[in-house]
Amino acid sequence: MQNAEECRKVRAGDQLQMILDRFKVDGRVAVVTGAGRGIGRGVSIALAEAGADLVLAARREHTLQEVASIVQKNGGRALVVPTDVLAPEQLDRLAERALAEFGGVDLLVNNAGGTLPGPALLCTDDELDKAFHFNVTTAFHLSRALAPSMADRGHGAIVNITSGLSHLVDNGFVAYGTAKAAMSHMTRLLAHEWAPHVRVNAIAVGATQTDALAMVTADKALAKQMEDLTPMRRLGTVEDIGAAALYLLSDAGSWVTGKILEVDGGTVDSNWPFSMPSGLAGPKGD
Repeated sequence: MQNAEECRKVRAGDQLQMILDRFKVDGRVAVVTGAGRGIGRGVSIALAEAGADLVLAARREHTLQEVASIVQKNGGRALVVPTDVLAPEQLDRLAERALAEFGGVDLLVNNAGGTLPGPALLCTDDELDKAFHFNVTTAFHLSRALAPSMADRGHGAIVNITSGLSHLVDNGFVAYGTAKAAMSHMTRLLAHEWAPHVRVNAIAVGATQTDALAMVTADKALAKQMEDLTPMRRLGTVEDIGAAALYLLSDAGSWVTGKILEVDGGTVDSNWPFSMPSGLAGPKGD
């Protein structure tokens, strides 16, 4: 017979296993845009390690093939679909191929996006429209295309990758920050409209070590400045974002929808290391 201490250990072990099981996504099908590099790559690998099959989308096929090989080594299936998300017909093709290959889709990560910084005075109407289209319209288009399948399969979940600049302020980010703020609120609106059939959440990502940020952090002084401006005293990793996405997409996050999860090392102010002038001189004589 087991003594009381042994029984407690067994119960604790059973509870631990039950909780860990909620992070598994065995047999679920996930579509990830921008999957070839950076955050999209990290999220794809995290989902594969947790048991998902992946539909990998990005413009560069060779980077997708590299991620596909990692997915397959983890025992999952991977479908590579080279896609320019700015082309609506390519988004439709992506959705159609995913549904045809796997018979349905459970999970979606709208990761592709981004806009270069620049002074507001130099931002044209066309550039603002393009920022909105790249970061918001493309995510809405693909979400709309896949939501019915997710609802049919019974455990649909969407994660939108937004940014700390959706709620923080800094010079030079009027196009990017405005678009990401719209993405964040679109997340809340879709979550309300599609509950309880499809959960929709977002991750407001802080400064994360990717190829794009490496253009800045290659300068060790700038990297140190950004780290010093981050309460956790380090930049984020794609694994940090992958872990957060797995929580929101798996049954571990089954009671979470319409939320923006801030994964940013605790930043409450922008840690961008450049001061971009506005170009406004003010009244003469000031």
